[in-house]
Amino acid sequence: MYSARFLLVYVSIFACVSLASCTSMETTSVVDYIGVVGARSRSRNAAKSRPAMVITQPAVSTSRSASLPAPLQLTVEDAIVMAIESNRELAVERLNPQIRRTFEQQELAAFDPLLTASATYQRERITRPLTTQVAEGPGAQVGIQEYLPTGTTLQLDGSTSAQQGASGEDDAWTSRVELSATQALLRGAGLAVNLVGVRQARLDILTSQYELRGFVQDLVAEVEKTYWDYVLAQRQIEIVQSSLALAEQQYEETRERIRIGKLAEVELAAAEAEVALRREDLINAKSLLETTRLKLLRLLNPQDMDMADAQISLATLPAIPESPLDAVGHHVETAMRLRPDLNQARLLVQRNELELVRTRNGLLPRLDLFITLGATGYAGSFGDSVHKTGDRNYDVLVGVSGDYPPLNREARAQHRRATLDRDQASLAMDNLDQLAEVDVRSAYIELKRAREQVQATAATRRLQEEKLRSETEKFRVGKSTTLLVATAQRDLLSSQLSEVEAVVTHLQALIELRRLEGSLLDHCGVSCPGGEPVR
Repeated sequence: MYSARFLLVYVSIFACVSLASCTSMETTSVVDYIGVVGARSRSRNAAKSRPAMVITQPAVSTSRSASLPAPLQLTVEDAIVMAIESNRELAVERLNPQIRRTFEQQELAAFDPLLTASATYQRERITRPLTTQVAEGPGAQVGIQEYLPTGTTLQLDGSTSAQQGASGEDDAWTSRVELSATQALLRGAGLAVNLVGVRQARLDILTSQYELRGFVQDLVAEVEKTYWDYVLAQRQIEIVQSSLALAEQQYEETRERIRIGKLAEVELAAAEAEVALRREDLINAKSLLETTRLKLLRLLNPQDMDMADAQISLATLPAIPESPLDAVGHHVETAMRLRPDLNQARLLVQRNELELVRTRNGLLPRLDLFITLGATGYAGSFGDSVHKTGDRNYDVLVGVSGDYPPLNREARAQHRRATLDRDQASLAMDNLDQLAEVDVRSAYIELKRAREQVQATAATRRLQEEKLRSETEKFRVGKSTTLLVATAQRDLLSSQLSEVEAVVTHLQALIELRRLEGSLLDHCGVSCPGGEPVR
């Protein structure tokens, strides 16, 4: 009965102290979901619901053209969704938070209980004058040991051994229960220093999430910009084809006027040169369209489609947002809160502060308080020896131990390095804040320039159309030359391309501003870890 009470008291003390010290070590619960939770409106149709991605199955036919896959119908929102679901680089980056989470478990493992056990068999021969004694017998030991984040080491051991005497002597069994506790008083004492590794691992998980958010944001920005580049390339082909048709019409008209004697034959060269130049432009425009198509397909990585043959049909047309621009200060403030790289830098400062806690504690001498409570039972059998561990056969050991290296150069060097790392991270943080503000203000200036450029290029295009119409009328009445008409056509083509480029440039400048201020994913309705600002 007494031994059972002793054992119950020991186990209760061990369990209570262990549970009380582990309340601050719960594993972090982190969501790594990345997806679109609500796409922004870009058109009247998109304002009601985000268009679903449509992949039309090709009709069955024996002709080669009919065997090609149907074009991939895409809006901007569809392109973002497809990239998030299928982009291969993103699939690689998604694993980083999960990898970092394993380091948290590794740090927590330092506080896991350790079970020990051993079994022995001993034979001892003692030769004395006139007698020789031989003793032998089995032995066993079991125990549990745990290091707690308070700096406490608990150990509970139970052991038994027997000496089976020779020459008819009675067997002697010894059983013992022992509870020992060692508490660090200086170096290694307290939750603050012992949980540094765990807290740093958790900061590393958050850092990987902000890094992932930055990657997703860059990916979404690249997808959108490439989408508009593809729109621009398609529009350039249409404009160049229209210009080529106009040049060919002018060429035929010039030939006719030469045939009837109203123009000299030398006028034909300018018209021929203009047709050749437009054909060169068309070749270049088609080549640009193909390279942009491949780039967009690589970003989207559509499943079950060959990049060599897959064609894309874009459903969203470029349009200038009607909403006015916010003040630049608002964008700077948003960047300070949401930019993933700034939040990563703040987490690095926090991590270095934790390292400073560890190294500062390492400067202290080691001083430990220890106590050992034990009870031993002696009997002629194993059962009786266990029962007698409560029969007032106990021992108590209390004491302190410590050590301290006089120079302690290693600890001093580590603390000095941690201090410098902390200071360096703080200075880098200030520098990043300044760079972020410059980036946002520069992007804001570029956005304003692009918006104004849209109106300017539209006015230029209207004037060039009027100039070409006037020059063509003069040519038909003999008041102009083929060269002047070709020059007017070339100027009109340039103005048309500049107008479309200005619209696309404005859209891309808006994307870049939102990327630099860290709000792009929110505007796109993309849910991704790392959206909370780090204080």
